[in-house]
Amino acid sequence: MLHVAVPLVVARLAAPHTKRHWWVLFVTMMATMLVDLDHLLATPIYDPLRCSIGFHPLHSLPAIAAYAVMAVVPRSRWVGIGLLIHMALDGLDCLV
Repeated sequence: MLHVAVPLVVARLAAPHTKRHWWVLFVTMMATMLVDLDHLLATPIYDPLRCSIGFHPLHSLPAIAAYAVMAVVPRSRWVGIGLLIHMALDGLDCLV
């Protein structure tokens, strides 16, 4: 639920400050959810007790650092922001 709600709120709040419509930002950030395809490499694919941060390759600390760099570069900013939101929410899942 939060993986949809948070990007939606961010897109709505950011849209007046960008040249793009809010829905373009939202769709871009939702496309970053494909990062979860790396879960297919794990056995079992889904484990409710496993923390994905640090376990899956696209959820590793070097990958998160690359997402932070992407968030600073104008051409990849919204992809990087979407990926960082995703990682933050996955990290929150690890705490709960």
